[in-house]
Formats: sequence, C-alpha cells, structure tokens
Amino acid sequence: MQRQDLSFDSHGVTCRGYFYPGAGDGARPCIIMGHGFAATRDCGLAPFAEAFAAAGYSVFVFDYRHFGASGGEPRQLLIPEREVEDWLSALAFVRRLDGVQAEAICLWGTSFGGGLVTVAAARDGQVQAVIAQCPMMDGLASVRAVIGYAGLGQVLRLSAHGVVDVLRSLVGASPHYIASAGRPGDVAAMSAEDCHEGYTALLPPEAPNKVAARISTRLALFRPVREAAKVRCPALLLLCEQDTVAPLAAAEKAAARMPLAEVQRYPVGHFDVYLGEARARSLRDQLDFLARHLPA
Repeated sequence: MQRQDLSFDSHGVTCRGYFYPGAGDGARPCIIMGHGFAATRDCGLAPFAEAFAAAGYSVFVFDYRHFGASGGEPRQLLIPEREVEDWLSALAFVRRLDGVQAEAICLWGTSFGGGLVTVAAARDGQVQAVIAQCPMMDGLASVRAVIGYAGLGQVLRLSAHGVVDVLRSLVGASPHYIASAGRPGDVAAMSAEDCHEGYTALLPPEAPNKVAARISTRLALFRPVREAAKVRCPALLLLCEQDTVAPLAAAEKAAARMPLAEVQRYPVGHFDVYLGEARARSLRDQLDFLARHLPA
C-alpha cells in the first residue's frame, strides 16, 4: 500500500504521520488516526489504515508529541491535554492537504485515543464523523478499575512513582519511568492479566514499553465522558465486553450522551480487537458506518 511520510507542527514541535492516498480519483474523504496509551503509528494500525485506503478513503496516521517518530523532549511523556492539542493540529494540517476533502473528515482513535478523539471532536465542532475503538472515556473510572484488579496499594505505588517523576521534572532532571504494561504485581500503568502480552504484541522491535510516571498524577483528571454531549456528528463506539483497561460502563455512558452515537459490542478483551477475527469484524462494522455517514 502506497504511503507518504508527512510532518506538521503542533505547538512548536514536529509531529510525523503516514499519509495513505485513498483509492480513486479526485479529493477523498479522510480518516485521521491516532493510537492509545504511549503507543505509536507503528503499533498495529496498518491493517486498519490499509483497509480504509482500499475502500477509497485517504488516511493520516500520526504520532503524538514525545512518542515514536515525532519530536518532543523528554521522550515517552504523556500529557492528555497536549495530545488533544496534537489532534487539533493534525486536523488543521489534514484539512489543507491536496487530495483531501476538508469538509469530510473522520477522527479515529483507539483505547486512550478513543477518549482523545471524543474531546477533539467536541472542541473542533466541525468533523463529520468519529470512530472510537475500545475507548478510554473516563480516567477516574480507569483508576478505579486498577483498584479493582490490583488493589488500592497498586494505585498508591503508581502515585508515589508519579510524584517522584514530577519532582524530578521540577529540578530539570530526566523523567522517572514506569512500564506502560506489565504483568499482575508489576509497577506498570496497566497490569491486568491480559495487559502485558496484549500490549507488547503490538509494539514493533525496539519500541519502549515505558511512560513517564507523572501520568499517574493526571489520569484521573482526564475525563472525556464529560465532553461527549458536545460531539454532534455521527459517532461509532466499538466496545469490548471483557475490557480490563477501558471500563465498559464509562464508554456506555459516553455513548448515551452523544446525540448520534452508534454502538457495536464484541465479546473480547481490550487487546483482542487488534487481531484476527475480532479485528475483521470491527473493520466490517467501521466500513459500514463510514459508507452510511461519510461515503468515499
């Protein structure tokens, strides 16, 4: 599948993405894609992007500041509000691209990115569609989920690591990192039974499985569900019924607040939807949604 490596500015930092020109002639509707928690454009998104491009959509898959091919120091720094800014910067960039219908844009986010696109769409107010796959819609609910599977002590440990990282940042020291995903009992942002194998299976060789620990001091404050009612365009939420990472109830609450939301459910875990039959079924549902609301 032909693709181009493009870059754009987001608040003084260069962000990079893959652009897939959609099959067909003339300007095409475009799907802007971004990954989830500390993940990048190379973490299992290519099959989705290639399917959309083959269906006639242009696709732009980008990395957030501090991650992957994008700039930004220190590395592996996840600040939710900055990533929302990156979505809005990517949106402004894509609307100016040759071959893209600026008035026909879908925001596509998965996992943590599903919450990010909800906030970005709410704030932009002009996108034509949103797709949120296994979306993390409420950071506070996600913290409660960690308590549920790992205990209060795990949250306290993560918070302590977060405070260390914040204090280091105040004196200009390098970040203090924790694992993005670990096994039960590990000090990791995600440590339910399916997290380590599911998350690391998406990572390309040499990609770091780590994130600056200060995210543990911010996560509970990032609550996309509170802005869901402002998403006035058609939205498709793809929910995993055995999700240990992105609480199902929070995603259901967000969908209920969106005036034009559609929901599809799958009897799988959070990471299963990136592979095999679960991915194939999800893609069929996404292409059906796009054909009805943003035809190529």
